[in-house]
Parts: sequence; structure tokens; C-alpha cells
Amino acid sequence: MKVAVVGATGLVGSEMLTVLAERNFPVTELIPVASERSKGKEIEFKGKKYKVVTPTEAIALKPDVALFSAGGGTSTEYAPLFAEAGITVIDNSSAWRMDPTKKLVVPEVNGDVLTAEDKIIANPNCSTIQMVVVLKPLHEKYKIKRVVVSTYQSVTGTGVKAVQQLNDERAGVEGEKAYPYQIDLNVIPQIDVFQDNGYTKEEMKMIKETNKIMQDDSIKVTATTVRIPVVGGHSESVNIEFENDFDLAELRAALEAQDGVIVVDNPANLEYPMPKDAHGKDEVFVGRIRRDESQDKTVNLWIVADNLRKGAATNAVQVAELLAKKGLI
Repeated sequence: MKVAVVGATGLVGSEMLTVLAERNFPVTELIPVASERSKGKEIEFKGKKYKVVTPTEAIALKPDVALFSAGGGTSTEYAPLFAEAGITVIDNSSAWRMDPTKKLVVPEVNGDVLTAEDKIIANPNCSTIQMVVVLKPLHEKYKIKRVVVSTYQSVTGTGVKAVQQLNDERAGVEGEKAYPYQIDLNVIPQIDVFQDNGYTKEEMKMIKETNKIMQDDSIKVTATTVRIPVVGGHSESVNIEFENDFDLAELRAALEAQDGVIVVDNPANLEYPMPKDAHGKDEVFVGRIRRDESQDKTVNLWIVADNLRKGAATNAVQVAELLAKKGLI
């Protein structure tokens, strides 16, 4: 299969190449794509070298599928051109997520919605992906009424510049800033720009995307998203209120049975998910599972995942795998 990776030189693009190789996706020809200034650079994939091409050149090479991770502007401009040429696009930017004509897909949650007509498929926001994988079996079993989520998101979610800022600050070096404030030894309660309602764009993404992926607008969601000085892995404190009561052992068993979820929950041995343990993994980890003692039919969870993998690259590759399995690409 001919596979294009648009944004191949970026953080998520590089991770997409790693995940494609690790999961043995049937790549017969790789087409690494980036901006004009990266044209001609060499990318290594499975021991072979490939030259970076521009998006226009990539379309002419007719890949079967294109994994996009080059920002919303690039996706808005080029994804429709790839789609018009019959190439299936899986886009990691926010450009198409809330477009009612486009599917927003996490394979373990709503992979069944994909059809041959879907030529631009949106990859959800990293913090939404890891949460909905955990919500799905609980919604099926107990029906979720409301979700309150606070995130603890790593600097890799912002990009290379943010990682550099953190490293510079730790080394006492002056350098370019990705954030308006110091991030080392600090916590910034703002991810993306503020909206008129006082929420950030990231918080509103989590709210709207959860309803769309879960295919249920009755689920009420409220979010606070926070940037922390961690290099990789997003963590979330999630409080879930159900319509129906639950047995804690049954709830835990439902999570253990969910595809893509690993339960790490043994307080007696101080075992719970942490970002460093999720690093390089494709699964979503959940622990600190306990009843909310202030309210009936409510549970507290702690959810952790590698934001560059399941939160971005892995999910996109899993969508491609599902399309291939269904014979849609």
C-alpha cells in the first residue's frame, strides 16, 4: 500500500512513521510530505531512505492513504485536494473534527461508522481520545450523565518548541518561548486560546468531540485543561456520574475487558498509571478507581496515555488499519 505522511518531519509525523513500522502496516511505498523548505530531505523508514516531497507532488504519486499531521491550515488547503484525487485522508489537526459531514473516529469506540464514502476522516484531540476509550464501556453499561475532567498535559502536545523551552529553562538557558510563562517548576492553566465563554479552545474541543464520538449529545461534559512540565504523556482526573448505579468490581471488570485499556489500580502497592509508564505504549491506562463519596452513582478515575501515540499517531494508524481490514482503502 502506498502511504503518504504529511508533516513527516514534525513530532507527530515522526511518531506516525515509528508506529507504521512497529505495527507492520503494509507499506509498499512511503511518501514523506512536508513544506517546500523541507523538500529533498531524506527520511528513513524500515532501513530505506525516502525523499521528502511537497503536498502537490504527493497527490500526483497517488497514495492509497494519507496521514496528515501538519496543522489546520495545511489540512484545510490540501486534504480536499487529496480526497478529490481519490486518496483517503486521516487528519490529525482540528480542521475537520467538528464538520458535520466528516467522521471523528476512535476505532475502539466508533470505528463502525466508517464507510467507503469517507475520504477525509478526522483524528480527535489527544486528550479526548484517551478519555472516550475509557468512557465507552461505562456508558454502555451504566449510561453516563455527566463528565467532569481536569487534564495534566505534557509539553509535547504543543510541539518541539515547547520541549525546547522546558529543556532550556531546566538548563538555565535563554531561548525561544512556546508559552507566555515559564513552564519548568510551574503549571499553566491554559491550553490554546480563550473563547468568549471563558473556556479555552482545548476545553471546548474535549466537550464537543466527546459528544460527537460517543454519538450522544445528552452526555454533559465540563473540562479544565492544564499544561504541566512533563515531556511526554497526558494525565486526566475524570469524575463520571451515571444514570444507573454500579458495582465497583463489575465496573473495573468492564474496563479490563475494553479493547485498548489497561487497568493499573492497586493502591496497597502504590500502583497507578503515570506518564513515564505510558511512554511509547499504544494503550490507555486507568487507575485510582473509586466511588465519589459526595454523590450517588458517581466514580472517580485517573487516565493516562502517551499523547503522541494513542493521542495522535497510533489512533491515526489504527483508523488506517480498520479501513484496510474493511476493504475501504
